Parts: sequence; C-alpha cells; structure tokens
Amino acid sequence: MTTPEAAGADAVVVGAGVIGAAVAYELARTGRSVIVLDKAGGAGHGSTSASSAIIRFTYSTRDGVATSWESQHYWSHWAAYLRCSDRRPLARFHRTGAVALDAPFPPASAFVALFDEVGVPYERWDAATLRDRMPGIDPGRYWPPRPVHDDAFFAGPTGELGALFMPEAGFVDDPQLAAQNLADAAAGLGVRFLFHRRVVGVDRRADRVSGVRLSDGTLVTAPVVVNAAGPWSGALNRLAGVGAEFTVGVRPLREEVHQVAAPGGYGTDDTPGPVVADLDLGTYLRPATGGNLLIGGTDPECDPREWIDDPDTAKPYPTVRRFQAQVTRAARRFPGLTVPNRPTGIAGVYDVADDWTPIYDRTDLGGYYVAMGTSGNQFKNAPLAGRFLAALVDRVEAGHDHDRDPVRYTCEHTGNVIDLSAFSRRRPVDTDSPRSVMG
Repeated sequence: MTTPEAAGADAVVVGAGVIGAAVAYELARTGRSVIVLDKAGGAGHGSTSASSAIIRFTYSTRDGVATSWESQHYWSHWAAYLRCSDRRPLARFHRTGAVALDAPFPPASAFVALFDEVGVPYERWDAATLRDRMPGIDPGRYWPPRPVHDDAFFAGPTGELGALFMPEAGFVDDPQLAAQNLADAAAGLGVRFLFHRRVVGVDRRADRVSGVRLSDGTLVTAPVVVNAAGPWSGALNRLAGVGAEFTVGVRPLREEVHQVAAPGGYGTDDTPGPVVADLDLGTYLRPATGGNLLIGGTDPECDPREWIDDPDTAKPYPTVRRFQAQVTRAARRFPGLTVPNRPTGIAGVYDVADDWTPIYDRTDLGGYYVAMGTSGNQFKNAPLAGRFLAALVDRVEAGHDHDRDPVRYTCEHTGNVIDLSAFSRRRPVDTDSPRSVMG
C-alpha cells in the first residue's frame, strides 16, 4: 500500500497485535474511522506470535477473573463475534480444560472464592483424582521452585498436591491467525492497516493529541490515539510526553516458550490433554499439534528475569539455559517426558506491568489512551480489551471524568460488571498478584 503524504482518521491505533487489532475492530464498530500503524509486516507479527494463547481464568483480582470469563465466550463463538461471512481460515479455540496445581501462593482458595463470585465453573481434585484424570503425572509437592542445577531440585516430595480444574478453559491454536482474523474483521468495517510504518513522533496541540508522525515524514492526524504497541509502548509514551502520572511501571521482558514431544498418555491431536499450570515447580504447558507440548515458565523467583531496554535487540531464538530449566521442570511433573539435547521453540518480548495487570486507560494528554502491559497473560482478554477501550473513548471524549468516576463495563454474555479502574494507570500495585505470567 502506498503511503499518502498525509492521512487522517477519527482514531489511530499504534500496534497491530491481537490487542491493537481488537481495539481497532471495536472502535470501528462504534462508527469511527480508524488507521492502524505497525512497524512489522502484518497483524500479530510481534509479541502475539510468541503467545501460548492459553484461555484460563486464574487471576488474582475479581475484575481480572470476570474479564477472562467473559472473553472465553467470544473465543467459543469466534466467527459470530467477527461477523464473518466468507471462508477465510479462522483461529480455533480448543476447549481442553485447564488444571491449576495447588501452590502456597496464590492459594487455590483465593481462586475458588473469585470463581464463585463471578460464575466460573470448576472442580476441586485431590491427588487421587489428579492421578486418575491425568495418567503419568507426578502429584508430588516440591515447593518452592528451584534451579534445575541445584541439588535440592531433585529432593523427594514433601507431600502430594490437589488441583483446581477449569472445564471451560483451553487454548487457541494460532495466536497470529487470531490477530489476523481481528484485522480482517476490522478492515471489513473500513479500518486501514499501514504496515512497515514506524512512529517517530506524537503531535499535540496544547493539552490534546493531534496525531502521529512516521519515519518517512508522513503525518497521520487524529483526535484520538491508542497506544497498543506492546513492548514498544513505553517508548511511544515517552514520545507523547506521558507516563509521569502512572503509579504502575511497564517495561519489556524477554520470554521463551519451548516445544517438545508430549509424553505417552497425555492426549492426542483429536483429543488433546488439558492445559497445566504448575506454580509448584514453576512451569506451565499446553498441547500443540503433531503430538507436541508447548512449555513455558511461570517466572519463579529462583530464575533471573531478562529485562531489556530495546525490544529490537532481543535474540529471537531459545537458549539452552532456559530450555533445560523449563522442560526439565515439566519432566519432573511428567516423568515420561523426554528432555531433548537441542532447544526448540520461540522467544519473544513481553510488555510487562509491575503487577502483571494491564493498563487500559486514558492519560493526562487529552485523546491519548493506552492498552499496555498486556503481554503474556492478556491474549485471552483481547475481545474485552477492545470493548474496554471503545467504552473509554466513547465516555471520556464525551466529557466523562474516568479518573473521578470510573467507567463500569457490563458484560454481554455473563452479566458481570467490571470496574475499569482495576486497570487504571494510577491504581495501587496489586500485592496479591503472583508477579508472573500467570497474572
């Protein structure tokens, strides 16, 4: 697509990942003209492509649980949500269920109380049920997670674990395709996507945003700009001169997800096994095509985190150290799993808030909004993130003071009411959060 010398719209969204594409789709559904800018070559080519795309409901806050539970209903009826009328391929939600193994923090009782309040179905399993429902699992308690090269890692269990089972959970098979689906749906409503476009400036008039400038000199004018730039969101905020009022910090973090052959008995392509969240050992896994597993880490305190300054410098390939740590932990839980000698998988850069809860909010610069701190645990919430930003833009641009009187969103499918101050840039940092990808 040829870049015009100047372009304008009612709103500009910076970032065409699953969050940015969802925001663009929902803004267009409100009747706004929208332009989406991304420096990559297509929708979902950044952090979204490195997502494990797990759909689960274990969050540390009531609003986080309610958001994920409502979002599941959109994934379950994906074509209807997108209003698809053609035969383009769609990402598919696999309802496998998810097993969250017991751990001291956060305790299962905290999730159960929130599930009861929000209406999420669940089952409590003891160790015997866990063995019966998941052949090949070792239900031993090994808390706390330890480095795999520490002799203590191989110490025997101190007891046995139960689990929290979520039958409506699962995973989306192709996160990048999901972002493309949202982009196609948005384009069907007139949204323009401009790829290979780097934002180098944010224009403002007095105390309002007026557009963004691109590296080729193009000015894209708009009274509303939404920062959904993933790990580049902090840099975009600095260009806009916003962030000083934020009480929650956001910064880029390099993460890895590995792929190995599933152990015998775990499941098949036709009947995949459940997602497993194992905070006791510090890992998680989900089925993948071809009889494989995707394995990631839950960022236990014993593992150094790879914070980075510039997302463009992050190495895109998995490392031996991270591969051995995460896959060996999974093999401790599933003794039939083989740990290969060579790492296989992907690496990506996440946009991480201090408490791993995203920021969906306005800012002190009029017309400038953020959907940031979303990587790692917000893929599942993309439909609601789009709805939240559309609601905020509608209300705030009409004169509503969201800071003094927070917007409340009523869920279409579950009827739950979500207080959007839970995702405020000025909220207290959540001390009950596990401070990990598990949110």
